[in-house]
Amino acid sequence: MVLETPEGGFTLLEMLMITTVFAIIAGIGTPLFNDITDSIKLGDAARQVERELQTARLTAVSANQPMRVRFNCNAAGEYRMVELVGTPSVPAAADGATDRCSTTLYPFPAADRNPLTRPNNDGPLRYLPPLTTFTTSATIEFWPDGTAHMASGTINPWPVIPSTGTNIVLTRKSKTKSILVNGIGKVQLLP
Repeated sequence: MVLETPEGGFTLLEMLMITTVFAIIAGIGTPLFNDITDSIKLGDAARQVERELQTARLTAVSANQPMRVRFNCNAAGEYRMVELVGTPSVPAAADGATDRCSTTLYPFPAADRNPLTRPNNDGPLRYLPPLTTFTTSATIEFWPDGTAHMASGTINPWPVIPSTGTNIVLTRKSKTKSILVNGIGKVQLLP
């Protein structure tokens, strides 16, 4: 009597079925993976902007100089922390200039650290990732006491942001992230 021993391995039909099931699952997962990637990139951009706002507030308090964070200053998607050249009550012409974010005219780091010549505390020009934009934003000014202010027409000094705060909204494709800044200078990344 001859015993047949089964041979190990998969048949061609079994391999084709496994490959087909894998391809279907991969096809379903690809759009979900793209959505997750977009959410991660948007969250990262929002955290970077939130950190720049926190840095501006800290610099205003530690250097005893008003600081602003300007959005879409040279071009869309750019933002920069800049030191006020004038005072909150009497801003200098350079404070509102469209070229205030220029790294050529206002380099980072500053050419000198002389407190008599400003600006000394401007930050680097920063960029949002591609496809990410500021949907809602306004220049935020932090004073040495830590409070946050926002322009309201031509009134100087700028009034304190209301207790309800103001939102800076970033958008990537159909997703949005908000950063809330209130009058006492609290900067909060909203979920």
